[in-house]
Order: sequence, then structure tokens, then C-alpha cells
Amino acid sequence: MSQLTTDDPLPLAHETSRVPSTGKWLVLAAAFLGWMFDGLEMGIFPQIARSALGKLLAGHADENTIKWWHQVIDASFLFGAAAGGLVFGWLGDRIGRVRAMAFSILVYSGFTGLLYFVTSPLQIAGLRFIAAIGMGGEWALGVALVMEVWEAKRRPLLAGLIGAAANVGFVIIGLIGAVIKVNETNWRIFAIIGAVPALLTFVIRMFVPESHKWQETQKRSPTRPLTELVQDRPLFKATLLAIVFASIALLGTWGAVQKIPSWVGALPGHGDSSQGNVQMALGLGAIIGCMIAPYLAAIFNRRIAYFLLSLGSLIGCEWLFTRFHEYNNGFLALSFFVGAITAAVYGWLPLYLPELFPTRVRATAQGIAFNFGRILAGVGALSGGLLGSDYAKMGAYVSLIYILGLILIWFAPETKGRPLPD
Repeated sequence: MSQLTTDDPLPLAHETSRVPSTGKWLVLAAAFLGWMFDGLEMGIFPQIARSALGKLLAGHADENTIKWWHQVIDASFLFGAAAGGLVFGWLGDRIGRVRAMAFSILVYSGFTGLLYFVTSPLQIAGLRFIAAIGMGGEWALGVALVMEVWEAKRRPLLAGLIGAAANVGFVIIGLIGAVIKVNETNWRIFAIIGAVPALLTFVIRMFVPESHKWQETQKRSPTRPLTELVQDRPLFKATLLAIVFASIALLGTWGAVQKIPSWVGALPGHGDSSQGNVQMALGLGAIIGCMIAPYLAAIFNRRIAYFLLSLGSLIGCEWLFTRFHEYNNGFLALSFFVGAITAAVYGWLPLYLPELFPTRVRATAQGIAFNFGRILAGVGALSGGLLGSDYAKMGAYVSLIYILGLILIWFAPETKGRPLPD
């Protein structure tokens, strides 16, 4: 049964872990590093896009052509991530969280590394699509594994760490970009950096323990996650709600916030390191926001926290995209705030989504819910040309999506104080 039908939840103090302390820390480290490298992978292309496309397009590298290919490659990445959420989430419920997570990391790191050999923008789009399949699955698997292995009282801290992990990677690649000035001669170095996470897969397979909760469900009978999600009405309803809440965050991120570093490159007052500085400001803010959001949900409740995060995201984005017309210290400071408030939902989601679904279908449901919005974001990326090269106008319009969050969260179940469904 789903969390929606639980009427008399046990106190969280009764929910404990049977995994040894060393095993729990290995699980957390693997999930954190896996999602951190996901963030690094996501940050690579914004850093190298202009230089890579300028080199590969040779004499055809005018601003509109670069922007068009940037949109195509972004859309390819988003569509791949949506497919990966389904494929690897399903694998996680069928063959186990650990094996599926190791495979997902190998896919996204290996195919990012192959960017070193590309000779056309179309090849970049194809490799980003395949790499994103692995990236899209890693989040759902890591969240399921961590929340099932650790005791309930640690959930807010764990959710914050997982949410912050990708932004740590985003900051790292931003720092590298600020130190190594990316140009048409050195951008391939970043592809080699993107291949490094492949080494993590060997550690995961050798040392990280499997979820005991998942193992127990397999003793009863093999899971059929997709069938169960469709046929069980409460689970189907929970999945639809989870899709909505994750999609709002993803649309805001990919349609508006992720465009800020590219926008900076066309603003008066920018310098050689402006894009790297903005990316680091966004990432540092996101780390703080992700750590705070789960505690906000624990202090108040899940619904109030999401409402406040949506409200802050709406105000921050509209302020930035409509009031700033040049790069300066105020722009950098507000970018930090926007990074914090918009990314905070990624600290809220690892806390809330596992509380909606039982162990048998948790990875699949989370993979679908967290990544479904990438399909819409991908369509938005392809249609971004309708707004021309005006990143500010695009960001201001897309940010209105947060209004839906302010309304729809009140139709969701409140799960504060409940144990994970078995």
C-alpha cells in the first residue's frame, strides 16, 4: 500500500537501520559522490559550449547558430535523463540499488569522456543524450539506497547532503573553469575530467552494501514496479503529484537558472571570469539552499516548505531577469540567492519522495517523478528560439512556473512524522 493510505504511522523513533555503521557511511559516500559527479557532468557543457561549438562550426559560428546548437544539445541531455530515470529506476527495483547505481555512473562518465573525440555538434548531442541516461538514473537509486539504509531521524540531514551533492560538483567545475580559461584550443580537457567518475564504480561494486529493505521485498516475490505503479490507484496518484513537484523545479532550473552563465556572456560589464564566477555563485547558493530546505520541512511540514521555496524562487528569478541589465556585484549576489532558493527543492525532494512510495517500487517511482520534467524542459529548450537571443525574457517567462507550485502543493499528502512505507 502507498503512503497515502497510511492512517496510523509508527513513531519515527521505531524505524531503525540494521546495516552496520561502516556500511551506512559507505552508502552515503557512494551516493554523495555519484550525485556530485552528476553535477560536475551537468556543469561541463555550459562551461565549454561557446568554445566547443565555435571551434566545431568553424566559419559558421555566428551567435544564432551557436545558440541553436546549444538548445539542441541541452534538449538531448534532458531527453536522455528522462529515459534514464525510467530505465535505471526500474533496474534498481529489479536487480538492486547498488548494481544499477554502479552501471549508471559508468554510463554517464564514460560517454562524457568520449566528448574528447567529437568532430561535430551532432556528435556532442548524441554523447550527451547517452551520458544523461546514466545521470538520470543515479539520483533515484542513490536516494532510495540512502533512505532505506539509514535510520529515519537522519533523513533531513541526508536529504540535504544528497541535494547539495550535485551542486558541489557544479561548483567544482565552475572553479576549474575560472582557473582554466576555456577557449577553442583547450575545451577537450573538460571531457577527460568528466571521465574520472568511472573509477567510482569499482569502489561501489566492491564495498557498498545493498539495501536490506530491497532484499527483503525480493524474498517475498520479484517486484513488478511499472505494473504496480499503474494498477495501484494511490500509488499512481502519488506518482503524478511527485512528477508535478519535481517538474516545476526542473523547468525552473533548466529553462531559467541554467541559462544565467550563458546570459552573462552577452551582458555589459562581464569579463573573462564572469561566467565561472556566476556558476560558482549559483552552485554555492544551491549547496546552502539544499541543506536548509529539509530542515525547513522538518520544522514546519513538507507542504509549507515547498510553498515557501516556490514563492522565494518566483520572487528571486523575476527580480533578477527583469531588473538587471549588466553584470556587477549586485548581479552576482542575487545569482547566489537565486541559486539557493531554486535549488533548495532538490534538498526537499529526497526527503519527501521516498515517503510516498513503498520499497518495491521506490526507485522506479522516484526515477520517473524526478526526471519526467526533463521532457518538458527539453521541449522548452528546443522552443527557446521563439524568444530569440533574449535570455532575460526567456528566464522571466519560464520562472512563472513556480506559481503552479504555490497552488498544487496543497493537494499533496502530508508525510511529516511517518516512516518509509515497506
